[in-house]
Amino acid sequence: MARHGGRGWYGRVVAAAVGVTAVAAATSVWTAQAGQSGGGSAAPSTSARPAAPEAAPVSETIAHASAAGAHAVNITIDDGPDPVWTPQVLQVLRDNGVKATFCMVGTQAEAHPDLVKQVVAAGHRLCDHTVSHDTTMDKKSQAYQSQQIVDAERQITKASGGVRPMYYRAPGGAFTPYSRKLAASHGMRPLGWNVDSKDFERPGSAAIVATVEREVAGGPTILFHDAGGDRSQTVEALRTVLPWLKQQGYGFGFPVR
Repeated sequence: MARHGGRGWYGRVVAAAVGVTAVAAATSVWTAQAGQSGGGSAAPSTSARPAAPEAAPVSETIAHASAAGAHAVNITIDDGPDPVWTPQVLQVLRDNGVKATFCMVGTQAEAHPDLVKQVVAAGHRLCDHTVSHDTTMDKKSQAYQSQQIVDAERQITKASGGVRPMYYRAPGGAFTPYSRKLAASHGMRPLGWNVDSKDFERPGSAAIVATVEREVAGGPTILFHDAGGDRSQTVEALRTVLPWLKQQGYGFGFPVR
């Protein structure tokens, strides 16, 4: 669920990230899904309890750009997997030849490992969206943030059959300097968004489409949902939005790492 608005939230996040030193970029080559083993540590407070990272660290700054270039978009799908809506979203993506980034809630991944494996098998990327989708995480202790991020990483990795999430998206954009640093040390680039499609509010598929069409010029990363309620409007909107984006000359990619 989005807590902050699309571009307005993006501006606030970018401003908050200024001056934060980025974790050294990974020197090992990642495959489309899984990273190589590497060093690095989160350097959390003694009250936190992160597991020793197994992936090379990435930048802790919040990603918005597309690795596919200036005229490409990143489709991101939050809050699943869901046994009703995730298969339908996967089918629309397949029909349009589009790859997406699925930001999964740990408990959902644990409950539906078959869907996590389907997402991976289709060539999409995984993103850690915490254990319980707490949009007030930025008000909680470092120990709590660590538990939410690291435990979800384990849940998603186990459910996928060993494929690690490549990104971390804070619920509602509730990032903190600590959570960004911790995620990055585990090889998960913090991931923001530019366009909030507002699909979570179920305003109608036409309104979702109109929001994307109006705002996509402001940035490439578009937020949709495949769980958290009836997502039939999202599925219908994607059937219209994906071909429209192609008609406008946009390509599709993954967020920068």
